[in-house]
Amino acid sequence: MPTKVNVTGPLLNGDAPGVIGDLLDDAEHEVAQAGVNAVRTELGRVLRRPTGRYRSAVQTDRRGDSIVVTDGGVIYGPWLEGTGSRNRTTRFRGYSTFRRVTQRLQADAVQLTEPVVETHLRRLR
Repeated sequence: MPTKVNVTGPLLNGDAPGVIGDLLDDAEHEVAQAGVNAVRTELGRVLRRPTGRYRSAVQTDRRGDSIVVTDGGVIYGPWLEGTGSRNRTTRFRGYSTFRRVTQRLQADAVQLTEPVVETHLRRLR
């Protein structure tokens, strides 16, 4: 007598690509929001006379298929970061806040996204 096996689930019914897409989107948002929080925290630590204006301008922005952390185009942002043309003519070399936070996020990305991955992997079971 032949054995009949019914196999169902997201891997077989076509739902897996959507789940994986959601996972990637949510992981990207998680890392980007952690970046915003880290940049704002770091700016609170390094700025000498903070008004809150620059910290409040730090946000996420969608650029094509990616999410970036930006200062929203604040005119003095490159000077504060140390990448502006004025940094070459003054003693102020910038705080390198975005660059330092980027390095930390790259090192911590797996840890930051583990809860997101776990949540979406449950959907594939």
